[in-house]
Amino acid sequence: MVIQAEIEWETAMMKTGFVYDEKYLQHITFEGHPECSERLVAIVNGLAENGLMDKLLKIEAEPANQRWIEAVHNIRYIMKFEEACLWGMPDFEHQDNSICRDTYNIALLAVGGVLKAIDSVMEGEVKNAFCAVRPPGHHAETDKAMGFCYFNNVAIGARYLQQRWNVNRVAIIDFDVHHGNGTQHIFETDDTVFYYSIHEHPSFAYPGTGREFETGHSGGEGYTVNTPILPGRGDDEYREKLATDLEPAFKKFDPEVVLLSAGFDAHVSDLMSGTSLTTEGYDFVNETILNLVNGTAGGRVISVLEGGYNLEILSTLVANHIRKLIEM
Repeated sequence: MVIQAEIEWETAMMKTGFVYDEKYLQHITFEGHPECSERLVAIVNGLAENGLMDKLLKIEAEPANQRWIEAVHNIRYIMKFEEACLWGMPDFEHQDNSICRDTYNIALLAVGGVLKAIDSVMEGEVKNAFCAVRPPGHHAETDKAMGFCYFNNVAIGARYLQQRWNVNRVAIIDFDVHHGNGTQHIFETDDTVFYYSIHEHPSFAYPGTGREFETGHSGGEGYTVNTPILPGRGDDEYREKLATDLEPAFKKFDPEVVLLSAGFDAHVSDLMSGTSLTTEGYDFVNETILNLVNGTAGGRVISVLEGGYNLEILSTLVANHIRKLIEM
């Protein structure tokens, strides 16, 4: 009986954690807005249809303590965001940033879900985790909302790892089709956080940042690496650039924990981008990144949802991504 109990405990430890809360659907954007609650519904339904839910360990989200938000964001900005929601404003700082009265509290819950996932990985309850949270985060600056993002979930997670868990070197890999301007700017003078982004540029791709020469500055010079992908390019370019731009820099940095800004909008069928990454190309991206994590960070990775707006392909790509996490 003792042996059996140990085996069951080990099996539970080796599961992939999954953060999701129906309250995330309460962040209501205007009709026709691409960052809608249906995105998470599609993801959850897709995981159930693919038989993956039983292989995941549910992680309960809790609202983040404001001290962790303040580790990244200006207090006046935080208060301004909360007030906009309390007043029932339709958007915050830009018409793209659609909000409702619940958005501030749901944004706190999104950050809190990421922090709970980090705790679960660091405490050994799960081997890795995927956070199906919204609103997304990587465009949010310290004092400015951008691109559907209000709190920078991944950036706050990196500071949390450092301040709560005493992690010295955190890597952030961002494969959303849009450059994570907020994340880059937050850490561009910091040599303890490595930021890598592969994204579309130039053309209409938002936000227009993330050129090759943007490599950080002052003490953070060289700890930011950007890989712009030209519109219309796809699998071959991703394969080449991940090998030449990401792999050597990532291994040299040798991170202790990795956070992923997991965007699924680079797919050829997603109308929010002009790149042509296929489903098989996304599989290669997943395998490349997770192999690097296994080799340098001991498999400690927390993946956080960013973009992805074609609901059908989003559910497929997230299911494939989570399947790779399970197989790690």
